[in-house]
Amino acid sequence: MARTGGPKSKNPPSSPEETPEDNLPVAYSPAETSSETALIPSDPLKRYLAEIRNAPVLTAEQEQVLAKRMQEKGDVNAAKLLVSANLKNVVRIAYEYRSMYHNLLDLIQEGNIGLMKAVSKFDPTKGVRLGYYASWWIRSYILKYLLDNFRLVRIGTSQAQKKLFYHLMREKQRLEAQGIAAGPALLAHNLQVKEKDVIEMEQRLLAPGAETSLDAPMGNDSPNGMNLLQTLFDPGASADQILEKEEWLGILQREIPAFTSTLNDKERMVLVTRLLSEEPKTLQEVADEFGLTRERVRQIETKLIEKLKKRLEPYLR
Repeated sequence: MARTGGPKSKNPPSSPEETPEDNLPVAYSPAETSSETALIPSDPLKRYLAEIRNAPVLTAEQEQVLAKRMQEKGDVNAAKLLVSANLKNVVRIAYEYRSMYHNLLDLIQEGNIGLMKAVSKFDPTKGVRLGYYASWWIRSYILKYLLDNFRLVRIGTSQAQKKLFYHLMREKQRLEAQGIAAGPALLAHNLQVKEKDVIEMEQRLLAPGAETSLDAPMGNDSPNGMNLLQTLFDPGASADQILEKEEWLGILQREIPAFTSTLNDKERMVLVTRLLSEEPKTLQEVADEFGLTRERVRQIETKLIEKLKKRLEPYLR
């Protein structure tokens, strides 16, 4: 026999007039997790993961409301919520490339830039979730960063090489999963590039020792433990080369102090820690030390180099 009555629910159903705007989360800020992050070690990656752990999760309806509010009213808090809700997605994608680059935080930061770009271009009328749309931008920014920094000597400088860098390993894994031998000829045909380009890119990506330290010993047969750098040294440098080097050192010693006096504090800091230091700090290290973003330090450095070129232009001519 069906029950006709019972205790009332402690949480009454929402009213028919309730809209997705009534259930939007409050603006998220990493500072709200300070009680948790206080227990986290000083490792930057662990600290960042702890900060985004409580980022909001948005429903499709909430996402639509926030996106429309951002587009129609220029609501910065709405954009911030959309970005915050997808920070974990950036980490997930960055982890896919952790074997290709040692600093995972750099990949996450590049992915976050791609995420912000995706939010600014997101169209809520297309019926697609932001997470799916943003994944393309996130992956694009991470791959571009890897393309620029994967090797000491840059690869992927032509259009064919860029296509190979992005798709070669994925296509090779797809063919091998089907039991097909993924030889250079087949890969070149599928990717519509030359076979020699496939062979060259495979050697660059897969060859152990594709990069060799100049300070590494040449082996047991090398006399007195010589390294590669010592074999490249030419003790018979010409007098012209020596004179040119000394002349440039004199110019720099004369111009750098005067140039430094024209800079503001941030520019002077980047000049000392990045351009003039014998052991330059990374962009992330400078950003952490002076409370800036990595991108801001990069912008300061770019402008600083242009200023220095302009200062030395008469001598370059």
